[in-house]
Amino acid sequence: MASGLLLVGILLRANFGIFQRVLLPASVIGGFLGLFLGPNGLGVLPFSDFLSKYPGVLIALVYAGLPLSSVMVSLSTMVKRSIDLWAYSSIAILVQWCGGLMLSLLMLNLWWPDLHPGFGTVLPAGFVGGHGTATAIGASFSNLGWDEATSLAMMSATVGILGSITGGIFWIKWGSENGATGFLGRFADLPDEMVTGLLNQNQRMPAGHVTIAANALDTLAFHLSLIFFIFLIAYQLSELWDIAFSGFKLPLFCLAFVCGLLVRLLLSRVKVMRYVDQNTVGHLSGSFTDFLIVFGISSIYFPTVMKYAPQLTALFVVGFLLSSLTFRIIGPKVLHSNWFEKAIFTWGWITGVMAMGIALLRIVDPNNKSRVLDSFALAYLFIVPLEIGLITIAPQLLAEGYALALAVGTGLLAIFLFALFAFIKPNVD
Repeated sequence: MASGLLLVGILLRANFGIFQRVLLPASVIGGFLGLFLGPNGLGVLPFSDFLSKYPGVLIALVYAGLPLSSVMVSLSTMVKRSIDLWAYSSIAILVQWCGGLMLSLLMLNLWWPDLHPGFGTVLPAGFVGGHGTATAIGASFSNLGWDEATSLAMMSATVGILGSITGGIFWIKWGSENGATGFLGRFADLPDEMVTGLLNQNQRMPAGHVTIAANALDTLAFHLSLIFFIFLIAYQLSELWDIAFSGFKLPLFCLAFVCGLLVRLLLSRVKVMRYVDQNTVGHLSGSFTDFLIVFGISSIYFPTVMKYAPQLTALFVVGFLLSSLTFRIIGPKVLHSNWFEKAIFTWGWITGVMAMGIALLRIVDPNNKSRVLDSFALAYLFIVPLEIGLITIAPQLLAEGYALALAVGTGLLAIFLFALFAFIKPNVD
């Protein structure tokens, strides 16, 4: 069904200006068709009950293949390349936590005195965290007596995804018109193949090279086997990690990236890496990404939260405003090389989900020349403690009356990181 949606998506993109004007990828078009026709919409498409689980598997497959499709650099170079993205992403997270709590405490509580002190966390829980974090924070608050938290956070995650793609397209248009994009020209001057998504005969290029003799093993089977094997190792390590550290969950895609690096080192040591074609692995990862986006959008769930419509509206407006200020003002100062590509990817996942970030990145950097995904995989290993820490301790702190302290603390930390990377400017290029 997802394959059918992708085919319909490319058909619509190739023939209708409304999709071409905003450069919507076929995967995004197919995803919204899946949302409309799937179990969360009209119910025409009988998707599996595990629909919402597929994106988590596919993102791990994407990251499992990244080390095999990238030019390897030293660890120190990787750290230098990713530290500014870590700082920017951390600032974006902290700004949402601080902004949401401050709005709730200093304004919304004046008009609605009975509003729960944790209402401000609905913003980062949904925008930064997505539906998974929304569920986690909702369960924590439910254990503390606030049963409405899950529905509110889920609504936040849904609105964040919708704003992620529309706001992202706006910023891409702005970036292309103002010369901020590194791999995309002026939006109005895009060639036909970029608009329709179809390449003419003289524009086509090989997808990869055959490195294995067909009478031994098909070359696609060889490269797929490598990726799936790396995923298997990462999955087993994830299961062991959950047993050993049940209170600290490490994302599967991070483990997949690390396992991919280790497998690449092993393949290089035994002289097998020369038979791995980087273009072939890159296209396989791109295919996983397209399916990921379809499943990610199709699995959105719309809860009914009309009781809090005015408060949520105010929260979402402030959330997008803060995210826009972070993108436009903090991005160019904190990020260094390829700042726009890094910022647009971050916009996608701090307002929606990682699938949205990848979708936006593929518009401005379809061939991953900026290596943003590589940098983010390493940076996210150090973002996880911040995210998990806030998700874990925030509900308890808020229940005990430390809402203002949490808001001030996150705000001060964001200011510190901004000052460090915007004015001291460590050498990260």
